[in-house]
Amino acid sequence: MSANLSVEINGLKFKNPVLTASGCFSYGEEASEIYDLSLLGGVVTKSLTYLPREGHPPPKVHETASGMLNAIGLTNVGLERFLSEKLPFLAGNDTNCIVSIAGSRLEEYARLAERLSDEEDVDALEVNISCPNVDEGGLEFGAYPEPAGKVIAAVKDKFPRPLIAKLSPNVTDIVNIARSVTDSGADSISLINTLVGTAIDVKTRSFKLSNGFGGLSGPAIKPVALAMVYKVASAIKVPVIGIGGISSASDAIEFLLAGAIAVQVGTACFFDPLAPVKIIDGIREYLEDNNFDDVNDIIGTVRQ
Repeated sequence: MSANLSVEINGLKFKNPVLTASGCFSYGEEASEIYDLSLLGGVVTKSLTYLPREGHPPPKVHETASGMLNAIGLTNVGLERFLSEKLPFLAGNDTNCIVSIAGSRLEEYARLAERLSDEEDVDALEVNISCPNVDEGGLEFGAYPEPAGKVIAAVKDKFPRPLIAKLSPNVTDIVNIARSVTDSGADSISLINTLVGTAIDVKTRSFKLSNGFGGLSGPAIKPVALAMVYKVASAIKVPVIGIGGISSASDAIEFLLAGAIAVQVGTACFFDPLAPVKIIDGIREYLEDNNFDDVNDIIGTVRQ
């Protein structure tokens, strides 16, 4: 008998603990030409803002040692086109649809949550609080506990289904921020978002990204992500979703052992579009090889 891979977050059941990460999978249309998206535990959409955004001009991406820098700038189709063009496609797949939302003002998050609450095909929201708050001089919402908590409280007031707070690693104390968003109503926490980084062309003596700075992702950030997942999962009671440099089943299992109930696969989708499916198969094989009947039996069992 095959091992059970299903996990649950506040009543929302996932057939397995492998999801795609926001921004690295778009809306799943391209990947659906390669494999059945229903194999996944869930799809997390590209971060959605109320109005369409063009984002930063190119160059937006730069490859680094064991990773990549991106300065996309939240390019997306906006709420109305998402509802008319993207959500019907996602709803046609037998997997959870988690919509990532972002904004530059508290009111934008609340408006998005209110509109999306009417869409029964939206199973959960992931709230990207790594965005600059224009009312506070560009400081990230997720940089300190109070503004992070305010965003989650505003979204929770408008959206009745599971709410996932996505945390930034570019902070001094991620556990305090995790406590703040949990106290404000987050049903789960996903971490980490990208680390701030940059690259310089020594020939032109200019930045390699048009925005100067970007988000570092990929295998290079995995040790940082793993440590933060362990710290947060050890300190709070809500389910944690691990993100950061996961490109193999072994990577995913490390996060599960550290306390994550699920994982998101991001940058790996660029160099191996089948990575999420391979990771699902690899987790199942690991459980069976080590005589575990249920993936939940290994979550948070790392030994000191």
